[in-house]
Amino acid sequence: MEIKVLGPGCAKCQQAEKIVKEAVAEAGVAATVEKVTDLMKIAGYGVFGTPAVVVDGDVKCVGKIPKKEDVIQWLKK
Repeated sequence: MEIKVLGPGCAKCQQAEKIVKEAVAEAGVAATVEKVTDLMKIAGYGVFGTPAVVVDGDVKCVGKIPKKEDVIQWLKK
């Protein structure tokens, strides 16, 4: 499973990345978490608000910090 946290590195983006990593650890799934800061790559996902979370190419969250419970649900699907 491949998870990308999209954002330029602001406090909200860092918080989103932290929550995603905690959720991966709690769910016990094999996943790589990548931080994407390049604005052109972020725009390539059709995302124009950050932070955003992409799971296996599917944009799950845009413009807000996800709840850990939501991330865990995304990981189980």
